[in-house]
Amino acid sequence: MTQAAVVRVERALPPQAEAAARLPAAAGALLMSVHTDLGDVEQLWRAFERYADCSAFQTFDWLSIWQEQVGRLNGVAPRIVVGHAANGALAFIAPLAIARKPTHKELVWLGSDLNDCNAPLLAPGFAQRSDAVADLWPRIRDAIRACPDSDFDVIRLEKMPAAVGAQANPFAALGTALHPSGYYATPLAPDWDTFYTAKRSSATRRRDRTKRNRLGDFGAVAFSSLPSGAAAVAALDVLVAQKSATFAARGIPNFFAKPGYLAFYRALASNPRTSELVHVSELRVGNEVAAVSFCLIFAGRYYYLLSSYTDAEMARFGPGAVHLHELMRYAIGKGVGVFDFTIGDETYKRDWCDEGEKLFDYIAVAGWRGALAVMPMRFARHAKRTIKQTPALWAAFTWLRKASSDVAHLMRGRHAAPTPGSD
Repeated sequence: MTQAAVVRVERALPPQAEAAARLPAAAGALLMSVHTDLGDVEQLWRAFERYADCSAFQTFDWLSIWQEQVGRLNGVAPRIVVGHAANGALAFIAPLAIARKPTHKELVWLGSDLNDCNAPLLAPGFAQRSDAVADLWPRIRDAIRACPDSDFDVIRLEKMPAAVGAQANPFAALGTALHPSGYYATPLAPDWDTFYTAKRSSATRRRDRTKRNRLGDFGAVAFSSLPSGAAAVAALDVLVAQKSATFAARGIPNFFAKPGYLAFYRALASNPRTSELVHVSELRVGNEVAAVSFCLIFAGRYYYLLSSYTDAEMARFGPGAVHLHELMRYAIGKGVGVFDFTIGDETYKRDWCDEGEKLFDYIAVAGWRGALAVMPMRFARHAKRTIKQTPALWAAFTWLRKASSDVAHLMRGRHAAPTPGSD
C-alpha cells in the first residue's frame, strides 16, 4: 500500500449508527437483498454513508443523479445489493448494475464510467472479518442472477482501490489486474503556509510568486466559491467550453458530448440537495474567468474532479496553478484532511503527492456471449497501461493523437472551403 492510499479521515459515528454498525461475532450469515430502484433504499443508503467506509463516488446523491441523467439514457439497470448481518446491522451496500452492450450484457459498478474509483460501502470493521468476506462475491453474484431480468455475460468491475476507507476492499481480492491509470491524494496540513512550504521548494515558490504577479498585470486576481444554482451552472458552462477547446487542440475525445454527461454535471451543480457535496469555484482575473473547477467534498476529503483554464494570453502565467493553490487553501480552511487528485497520472499530481495508489480491474466471462468480448477488453487494458506507464510510448501516443487531430481539422477545413467562382 502506498502512502497516498493509507491517508484516512476518522469519522465519529452518529449515536443511532453506533448500535447499527456492530456486526455480530459470527457475521458469516449475511442476509442479502437486491434492489432495482434506488428509491427503495434511499433512506437506508443516506444514513449508512454517514459512517460507512466509502468515497464521494458511492454517495446516494452522486449515483442517483448519474442514473437519472446517464444510466437510464444508456440502458443501465441498477442492481443494488444490500447485506445485513444476523443481528440486523447493515454490513455493506454494493452499488452494481447491468449495462446493455450491442452484443452482450455486463455486470458493472453503477456509474462506473464517471466514477474515479469504484467500491462497495462497508460498515466499519467489516472487511477484517474473514468469515464475512470469504464467500462474499459468489453470494453477491448469485443474488443478482436470481433477480428477474438479470442475466449478464461479462463481469467488468474496474477502477477498484485496494482499500475502502480504513479497511481492505474485498472486491480487490478477486483475480484482478492493474488498471491503466493510478490514483493520487495527499494529506493536508493544518494551515496553508505549512503545507505549501513542505511541498514546494524555495525556487518553485519564487516562480509561483512571479507568475501570480504577472497574472495580476491583467487585472485583479479573485477566487470565489459559487452557490449551487444558476451561478454554479454558468461557471460549469465556462469550464466545459474551456475544456472542450483543450480537448480539440490535443485530439482528445470530448466526453461532455456523450449522452447525458453534461446534463449529469449540470444537475449536480444546480440541485440544492448536493450543495454540501459539490463545490464549484472560479478564478477571475479582471473581468475574465481565467479558471474554473468542479469539485466534491465528502467525509473530510476534497476531490479535485474537473478543472479548466483560459487559453488567452494570460495562460502563460498559470491561472490553473493559481486556482489549484486557492482550492487547497480553501480545503484547509474547511478543515479537510486530504486533497484528492483522483484518477490520472498527470505530472503535476506527482509534484504534490509522495506516491500514487494502484487501482484494479476484474474482468471475467460469465456467459457464452461474453467469451469473445472479454479477450479484446483485456488486450486493450494491457496495451493502454503499457503505453501510459512508459514515458516514451506515452509521449509518442500524445504526439500522434494531436497530429491526427490537426490533419483531420485541416481536411475538414478544405472540404468546407468554397469552390472557386461560388457565391
